[in-house]
Amino acid sequence: MRISKLLGERIKETPAGINIKSHAYLIRAGYIKQVSNGIYTLLPPAQRVNQKLQSIIREEMDAIDGQEVLFPVVMPRELWDKSGRYSSIGQELLRFKDRTGHDMVLGMTHEEAAVHACLSTVRSYDQLPFMIYQIQTKYRDEARPRAGLIRVKEFTMKDAYSFHLTSDDLEEYYEKVYKAYEKIFTRMGMKDFIAVKSDSGMMGGKIAHEFQLLTDIGEDSIVICDECKYTANMEVAKCQLEENDHVFGIKKEVFTGEAKTIEEVCNLLNVDKKHTCKAVCYAVVGNEKDVVIAFVRGDREINEAKLKALVGSDIAVKDLTDSGLVKGNIGCLDLKIENAKIFYDRSLEGLENFVTGANKEEYHILGVSISRDVKPESFVDITKVNDGDKCPICVKPLKVKRGIEIGNIFQLGTKYTKSMGMLINTPNGTINPIMGCYGIGVGRCLASIAEQYSDEKGLVWPMAVAPWHIYLCPIRIDDESVKNTSERIYEKLNAENFEVLYDDRNVSAGIKLKDSELMGIPVRIVVSPKTLENNEVEITIRETGEKFFVPIEKLSRKLDEIVVY
Repeated sequence: MRISKLLGERIKETPAGINIKSHAYLIRAGYIKQVSNGIYTLLPPAQRVNQKLQSIIREEMDAIDGQEVLFPVVMPRELWDKSGRYSSIGQELLRFKDRTGHDMVLGMTHEEAAVHACLSTVRSYDQLPFMIYQIQTKYRDEARPRAGLIRVKEFTMKDAYSFHLTSDDLEEYYEKVYKAYEKIFTRMGMKDFIAVKSDSGMMGGKIAHEFQLLTDIGEDSIVICDECKYTANMEVAKCQLEENDHVFGIKKEVFTGEAKTIEEVCNLLNVDKKHTCKAVCYAVVGNEKDVVIAFVRGDREINEAKLKALVGSDIAVKDLTDSGLVKGNIGCLDLKIENAKIFYDRSLEGLENFVTGANKEEYHILGVSISRDVKPESFVDITKVNDGDKCPICVKPLKVKRGIEIGNIFQLGTKYTKSMGMLINTPNGTINPIMGCYGIGVGRCLASIAEQYSDEKGLVWPMAVAPWHIYLCPIRIDDESVKNTSERIYEKLNAENFEVLYDDRNVSAGIKLKDSELMGIPVRIVVSPKTLENNEVEITIRETGEKFFVPIEKLSRKLDEIVVY
């Protein structure tokens, strides 16, 4: 490819409002162009990376007997009504009417389409197990797009769906996909990726794992034990809490005035957060009159994913207007409210001398005992894990790191086959097949690799996914000898199937060298009047900065040694 014809431009400065390295470099190097918030065009360099990522995915999916299909992006409401997700998913699912007034959706995931493809097509037990997959455009009406391709509205995803007769068979295949994902991300050049237990969320099912790329710009919190290798997404992570002291206090109502937050109350009463109980209130989405009240020790934070799983519905922060609850003074003692689901976190278990709201304006209560005064029927785990908490397996300190979710796998069970009426004939009667679901965000992988493989000069693509392997960089292309030699090298390398980006512009050496570094092409070949004095070219390895001179007649042989992946 001649860079003079390449669509896109390289720019020196990062556009305003972009503060993520990968986003900045992909924009500056002419890889992507924003169309609107959360929607991007992949320009030719990014599309070449995208195609290589997809090739790796296809090879590994085919290796575990995957069958590639292509589902529609647009689907009728009826498919999603059958699964129940048309009404259960919020605004992330884009709904619209076609010209006849029929309700349609843009696919953000394709479980319904996968089951529909199998209805009346797969009937007998001897057709199972099997796996189908696609690499397809999806749309999620994301409320807060960020970081370029890392969180977007429109995206490309590989999603796969397997069908099984038994849970044991699903578990066996689940392990195959797990290992295939490790191969995929390793082949892509990913560094520092791990698999963690995760919440199945709207997908359903009981067992799920996420593959996370550990990086400071990640939007997910990952809990890790370096000692026993316990890992989990914050949404499902557990820890072993220290035991509360069993010192009883004397109940006493005290005036706290305008002190509403835990910090304000603790400062006023000179108590530690560990000796307080706070309430967080939520509404049940779709039934806002109901209220969910979660009580937790004052030094802990509510894990909404855990609480949502207990409630069994989506939840949102509750507007307390006309609720009968006194904001900032809600307490777990003598709380009287209708239509309330009340949960007590296990951090309160054994807490016998703490402060809680008095359920009236400007007052709190000292010396409350959870076992003497409150007497909850049970305690539940609804808090986030903190850095330094004890591992639930080996009790060593846990670490909380940031990660980008690059893939996920779920054991779905029969949620979709049962709701959509997919039945398989077996010698013992008919059954609903058991499903697994397996996703990889292709664009997110591209951005994640760009985030890990970059330096102060620009991108540094791994050889396996680089848009081109070689950046042919003639210096003083107005020199007839430089131009003719560069043209011969370009034609020869193309004929030998090397992937070459040829900088045929008549611009300064500084611009060319900086653009080669910004674009992150792994190998740069410089042809200049100086190198031609010895009938040589200068090779620079982008990742290491290593430089050496090679005779032109030995260039192909040397490149065979370098361009390996």
